[in-house]
Amino acid sequence: MPDHIESLFPTLIFRATLAGSGRLNHELEQAAFALAETDLAGRRWCAKHGYAGYTSYGSLADLPDRSPPFARLRRLIERHAARFAKDLHWDLRGGRPLCDSMWVNILPEGGSHSSHLHTNAVLSGTYYVKTPEGAGPIVFEDPRHAMMMAAPPRKASAPRPLRTYVSAEPAPGALILWESWLRHEVPLNRAEGERISVSFNLVIG
Repeated sequence: MPDHIESLFPTLIFRATLAGSGRLNHELEQAAFALAETDLAGRRWCAKHGYAGYTSYGSLADLPDRSPPFARLRRLIERHAARFAKDLHWDLRGGRPLCDSMWVNILPEGGSHSSHLHTNAVLSGTYYVKTPEGAGPIVFEDPRHAMMMAAPPRKASAPRPLRTYVSAEPAPGALILWESWLRHEVPLNRAEGERISVSFNLVIG
């Protein structure tokens, strides 16, 4: 058998651009700013945890029931998550991915979100509502990073699948999904304006 290299255990990231998202994004942006103004518990959570800007993560668990544009977004997320689950070759035993939590993020200039993962979920993701120039990417980390021990660093010229950190640039209407164990972060927002996104988790139901 000739020498060969086999690629095993891939980390898949799903990306789609929602067609005709302009109206939905406008409605989501209005809803996000309304929440930022009225959600006092959310603002207290942001102040306590040093979150620049506003997120409903620590205060509101019912955005799709509270606001029609979030309900429409949930339906779109679940439709794309079902496609992604097929690409992952999951045996769902009659179930399907269900979006059980969703929160809005308004990140101002100078804001960031440190490296983290999402527990108690199978898929996670972000939908981008508003991304001014310079808003910054989402950065994914090789899940084997902690086990590499004495491995040499990757060359700057390494192809994308072999890099330790891989960036995905945001754009309005972009939907990105990944398995929830994948660590990721949002670097410093250098844009002159807010970066608005909706993050979410899915379970099998």
